[in-house]
Amino acid sequence: MSLVVALVAVVAVTLLFTLFVRPQDIPPPDPVSPTRHLDERKAAVYENLRDLQFEYRVGKLSDADYAKTKLALQKELAVVVAETEKVLAASAPASSQPGSSQPGSAKPASAKPAAAKSASASLGSTKPVSAKLASAAPKAASICPHCGAEFATPLKFCGECGKEMS
Repeated sequence: MSLVVALVAVVAVTLLFTLFVRPQDIPPPDPVSPTRHLDERKAAVYENLRDLQFEYRVGKLSDADYAKTKLALQKELAVVVAETEKVLAASAPASSQPGSSQPGSAKPASAKPAAAKSASASLGSTKPVSAKLASAAPKAASICPHCGAEFATPLKFCGECGKEMS
């Protein structure tokens, strides 16, 4: 009987403590990033590009479909990166100079645009995908003796059939 009373008392105290927490005891929520949705969209586009490349290597896509889809994904990625830069530039204080560092800032302001410039420079390539693949001449060691698949770099196992490349 006393065990039941003790259990009811513990439940009652826990319930009362939970219901009557003072607002000043609750920690403030994490600030919402203005680019969070863009970062999630960029991650999704990168994942789609990885999936596309895998499906192309497996042989599910033709050269034309691969090139067309890759170009569309790269254009979407360029739009997302540009939008991210625009939001970051708009949210940055106008008084801060690129050379000055703010105490709460972990990264310099010029680090993000440099990465975006290199990404957009690689997206601006006009060389077709099939020409890029043809320009990477496979070495004798990168041709699978089992299925005949060709690879630009030497591999230990074939990416097509999975057998050893020896």
